[in-house]
Amino acid sequence: MQIILLSGGTGKRLWPLSNSARSKQFLQLLQAPNGKQKESMVQRVVRQIAEAGLATSVTVVSGAIQRDSIEIQLGERADMVLEPERRNTFPAIALATSHLAMRKGCSRDEIIVVVPSDAYADAEYFDTIGRMASLAEHDVADLILMGIPPTEPSADFGYVVSSSSIEEGCCMVQRFVEKPDTLSAAKLIEQGAYWNAGVFAFRLGYLMDIVSRYVQVDSFDELLDRYGELPKLSFDYEVAEVCESIAVVPYTGRWKDLGEWNALVEELPTTTMGNVFLGDDTEDTTVINELSLPVVCDGVKNIVVAAGHDGILVCGRESSEYIKQYIDPTHMRPMFEQRRWGTYRVLDDTRYDGGSHSLTKSLTLHPGKAISYQKHFHRSEVWTFVEGDGLFVYDGEVSHVKAGDTVIIPIGHWHCLKAISKLTFIEVQMGNPLIEEDIERFNYDWIE
Repeated sequence: MQIILLSGGTGKRLWPLSNSARSKQFLQLLQAPNGKQKESMVQRVVRQIAEAGLATSVTVVSGAIQRDSIEIQLGERADMVLEPERRNTFPAIALATSHLAMRKGCSRDEIIVVVPSDAYADAEYFDTIGRMASLAEHDVADLILMGIPPTEPSADFGYVVSSSSIEEGCCMVQRFVEKPDTLSAAKLIEQGAYWNAGVFAFRLGYLMDIVSRYVQVDSFDELLDRYGELPKLSFDYEVAEVCESIAVVPYTGRWKDLGEWNALVEELPTTTMGNVFLGDDTEDTTVINELSLPVVCDGVKNIVVAAGHDGILVCGRESSEYIKQYIDPTHMRPMFEQRRWGTYRVLDDTRYDGGSHSLTKSLTLHPGKAISYQKHFHRSEVWTFVEGDGLFVYDGEVSHVKAGDTVIIPIGHWHCLKAISKLTFIEVQMGNPLIEEDIERFNYDWIE
């Protein structure tokens, strides 16, 4: 069995801690089993999959901007498939399945299970996934999905209406209803409908046949090049809702979608994180502060405060689901990012009369890590080193740099940097436009 872990998202609903580069599933806020560390949603799911002994391997499919987060948090525990562009869940699942078929050599009979990376559930959830895989292996239906008994008539979920029972704990699907209004949802619940959990099991060949209807390729690289030819549709719409042989397996244990603040704070180990002071008159309030500045709350009830590098959120818990209408992370520069080599945060972003623009960052490289050999076409840079030491390359010439040194990098010159010890420097960019895409990279062979 192979598991495909869907890990997309645009970072809207848990803003300001989440953004386009650090989506909700990568926020390390949940309590790890050892009680000392924090883990993210994706780390929790991958850990639970391993503990259940479910899969031969796990493949995470995500956008290219989240590559570093996946590598940092999962390392060797999962393979990674990166979408050339964001489209929807059907092309993402099609891409990951094609990777398993064309790059890993999995057979058409291999059982594939698609699992969201942000599901918050207990061990029984993964037992149910194992049962779904078994049903798919015995060809009970072409497609097996997981259903969640609704706790309320919510308009935030798709509903699955079942018909005849195949065997105990498994029914054929009659129809789907996508996010109905509250009144319609209540009627569906009376009919015994389930929430669609977004978990699917099928044989690899089943989906590859569907992919071939849109694009026929001889290699995975060719599919990457033609990725835009796959329909920009959800897996539910493109596959599940038109499948003639589909069954649902209910999961009755604990399950939550931690996609918005009100749901997430209920599962956090503490009501405060970071530099926070709560007054005695504060009730049912959670404050998470990633900044060095203190956050003080007093005389408030039932609110969420999240202070991050991208902004500050103050809202009632029940209103937290509506913040996405105010935020579009895809058009906002991330002010903090984790990279494979370390971290950076934006200190200042200023535009001046006449059109000039400056951007100031603080960057930290971990010992032994390096940034790529690169040049820029629209900006010059000044680096001032404030901690540690490292090796700096400028147009092929290597020099040693340390705290107190400053280097100037004009437009169009090749440069890279490797940390010997933990290396922190202040970078001032000047030019127009100042965008992350203004970069050309080349591999540099570091010779110790």
